[in-house]
Amino acid sequence: MKILDGKALSEQLIDSVKEKASRLKPKLAVIMVGDDPASLAYVRNKKRACETAGIDYEELKFPITVTQDEILKSIEKLNNDSSVNGFIVQMPLPSHIYVPEVIRAIDPKKDVDGFQAYNIGKMFLSPEFEDLPPATPLGIVKLLDHYSIPIQGQEVVVVGHSNIVGKPISVMMLNRNATVTTCHIHTKNLAEHTKRADILIVAVGKPNLITADMVKKGVVVVDVGINKKADGKLCGDVDFEGVSKKASYITPVPGGIGPMTVAALILNTIRATERQLSNN
Repeated sequence: MKILDGKALSEQLIDSVKEKASRLKPKLAVIMVGDDPASLAYVRNKKRACETAGIDYEELKFPITVTQDEILKSIEKLNNDSSVNGFIVQMPLPSHIYVPEVIRAIDPKKDVDGFQAYNIGKMFLSPEFEDLPPATPLGIVKLLDHYSIPIQGQEVVVVGHSNIVGKPISVMMLNRNATVTTCHIHTKNLAEHTKRADILIVAVGKPNLITADMVKKGVVVVDVGINKKADGKLCGDVDFEGVSKKASYITPVPGGIGPMTVAALILNTIRATERQLSNN
């Protein structure tokens, strides 16, 4: 069993864009609402990655009581600010904010999280149209590529069908000629599907959902889940101890897909900046 080390690769990828960043002078902005501990940690990591890469960083903080209108006005301002090349609205947002309207308001050219319908829609065409794909799926693909794990012709099983991870990674795997099964909370006999997987990607947010008896020998496991145990330690959606004994490759939690998501956000920011400058 080999560890898919997302932390090490993310550092390499962020280092690799320093020269471009010094030339392009990109700027990333983050809209942060409230003080959710997990969100604050993610935003800290994004800020640190920007500092390492040489990307200008700006944070717009709002209290949990912020109105929908205030968020939309802030997005409009960032859309029209030529000094900002990309921005994200840190999720989750409070329940009184209607998320689809927030995402719809983001200029697709600056949508470095890859959540906007225009960017998601383009992904369906082919890998060549994955211009600003969602950051976590992009991070997964980069990690598999780095370890020379073949995707074409493989049985890929995705557990989770969110717009952020499950659906887009299913499309990106199809784009690379895998045979893809997408499972979710309503899937019957989940283990029947997961046992077939050559590559198993799990993103549901349920600790130890996938156990050793649910996978075949030699499977490649990508665990996107980040859950906090009673003792405060982080774990994924996969029972690492049991499943790692059967896997050929597996991502750890933490240190797997989390850092790759941050690296992918940096790559998308560089990409967005390049495209804006070439269009100008």
